[in-house]
Amino acid sequence: MRTNRSFQSIEEVLDNMKNKTNRTICLLLAFIAVFLLAGCGKKEPAEGEPAASTPAAAPAATPIDPATAATVSGTVKYDGVAPKPAKIDMSQDPNCKGSNAAENVVVSDDKLANVFVYVKEGLGNRTFAVPTAPVVLDQSGCKYHPHVLGVMAGQTVKIANSDPTTHNIHPTPKDNREWNESQAPQASALEKSFAREEILLPVKCNQHPWMKMYISVTKSPFYAVTGPDGKFEIKGLPPGDYTLAFVHEKLGEQDQKVTLGAKESKTLDLSFKP
Repeated sequence: MRTNRSFQSIEEVLDNMKNKTNRTICLLLAFIAVFLLAGCGKKEPAEGEPAASTPAAAPAATPIDPATAATVSGTVKYDGVAPKPAKIDMSQDPNCKGSNAAENVVVSDDKLANVFVYVKEGLGNRTFAVPTAPVVLDQSGCKYHPHVLGVMAGQTVKIANSDPTTHNIHPTPKDNREWNESQAPQASALEKSFAREEILLPVKCNQHPWMKMYISVTKSPFYAVTGPDGKFEIKGLPPGDYTLAFVHEKLGEQDQKVTLGAKESKTLDLSFKP
């Protein structure tokens, strides 16, 4: 009897050892499997494909020394007999009240308004910070105010409706995204922006076909629009050689070269002919 118990004890010991060995092997295999899965989950870049990197930050604005900044200003004239403003028929909407004179050629005492003036060449690779303050475009008297608007690429355009009627704002760009959005009377302002440079981008109202204006989108803050007196001024330019473009919706474009020294102020006048 004692011998049988001894053999039984030895068999139990061997069984226990076998079970422990099996458990150890299982644990080891599980560990190896986890390790292999972790390695497979790590994606290696394909041959010739660069490893992923964080997006590049926007280039910092090129500093301009205000102590050397220059100014160019002048007057744009109309050389010829000023055309009489065409009359607009607004009778389709009784809520449209105000001036019904077209604004495609606005001349006062031989001075030409609504000419967009900007630095077309000469800034090189300089970059400029986008202004945080928006520019405002209003709709009043079923007309756009202003008729010509300048804005930097990426800057917010805040569009208001001061009329007691619904408008439909519809830019028709060539190089930017087209959109078409209605705006009820006294509704909250729309906030839009344009990503790429585009000069005299047309904007219309599908609700009122006579409503038209132009937004000029530039890469720099160096632009101006002539007022009723034909005057413009561009300040803060670094010294250098520049080409200024004068662009009008009906009369086309004229380019003028100008050289500005440090702290220099120059006058550049120009005339458009019909």
